[in-house]
Amino acid sequence: MVKYRRNNERTSKSGMDVKIEESWKAVLANEFENEYFVRLAQFVKNAYRNGVVYPPGKFIFEAFNRTPFDKVKVVIIGQDPYHNPSQAHGLCFSVPQGVALPPSLINIYKELEREYSKPYLARSGDLSHWADQGVLLLNATLTVSGGANMAGSHQGKGWEIFTDAVIRNLATKREGIVYLLWGSYAQKKAAFVDREKNLVLETAHPSPLSAHRGFFGCGHFIKCNEYLKSHGKEPIDW
Repeated sequence: MVKYRRNNERTSKSGMDVKIEESWKAVLANEFENEYFVRLAQFVKNAYRNGVVYPPGKFIFEAFNRTPFDKVKVVIIGQDPYHNPSQAHGLCFSVPQGVALPPSLINIYKELEREYSKPYLARSGDLSHWADQGVLLLNATLTVSGGANMAGSHQGKGWEIFTDAVIRNLATKREGIVYLLWGSYAQKKAAFVDREKNLVLETAHPSPLSAHRGFFGCGHFIKCNEYLKSHGKEPIDW
């Protein structure tokens, strides 16, 4: 039995307090009671107890808390959080105010500069203002161990099942959403999204290793806003 706590806090069978926005809490209710999530929650609790884990616990579900289910207009999918100190704060590709821009975000800003002729590289790397406008900045894995060579350290523990459920619920219960799928990982994760009912834009990942293979010049940000406007929605102020 799930015990509901104040506002957006719930305790699952695992005993893990999940602080998540009300509309997502309703949509994902079954996930919190599933055995995989019980095992995942125990793994995450132990990881935080026994070592350094990112993002800070209060930011694990930040993408959901900033972008309610019924407000999602755009979905961007990352892989896992940054694993260096002070970078991860629950939004894919984003870093907090005052933190140096990571390489992939630099390339995202370069593409925005190309599309909009504005000095994005002088901006903060905090993309919270995107999330607040309806851009779900979703990492496939929501936690990671901190330290060198720890990228992907929490993969295969259950987070991917959870975030698959997130995309599945959006795909079946919502339409008119723009999916920006950068790189093969994101493209496979959202392969089942109905392209007749949504706009799916695919290109290479913005990583320095691949951005030159199609990310630069993709025009995704303008195309996204054109689609939103054509469907009577407010465009994103990138």
